Amino acid sequence: MALIYLSLGSNIERYRRITAALDALTESFGELQLSSVYESVSVGFEGDSFFNLVVGIHSPLAVGEVSKILKSIEDKNGRDRSGPRFGSRSLDIDILTVDGIAGEIDGIQLPRDEVLKNAFVLLPLAEIAPQIKHPVTAQSYSQHWQQFDKNKQKLWPVEFIWRGENITGAL
Repeated sequence: MALIYLSLGSNIERYRRITAALDALTESFGELQLSSVYESVSVGFEGDSFFNLVVGIHSPLAVGEVSKILKSIEDKNGRDRSGPRFGSRSLDIDILTVDGIAGEIDGIQLPRDEVLKNAFVLLPLAEIAPQIKHPVTAQSYSQHWQQFDKNKQKLWPVEFIWRGENITGAL
């Protein structure tokens, strides 16, 4: 049973799409480990702000099978794959890490390079997996967040109610 961390993001109907994604992930994988939800300005293009969070799941499935499920969840939430690489998204779900694996598995590069490049990925990952070590650098995600240039990208926690609870801590 692999521990898989996923990045979720949306800047179109954000509450609705993130809620639907969490419901679908629960249906597909069972109990979820959730970070707080963060709002951040769009990176790489001009657009509405995103909601982002990191979700931990456990799955016995191959990485490629997990990816197919995630793409199906995105598609059911109006994901348009015909647009530019950097653009608005109804829902984006990316596999960040799978256990301590480094390398390409089923066409997916692990760990995802965004982990160390984007605050909206690294901060929520450091929040729910602070002591877990990046499989390439061998530094913990907490250490990476401490070293991250926090002026590079702006993000802030937002209240997000899912299944009757605010999943964002410290608010």
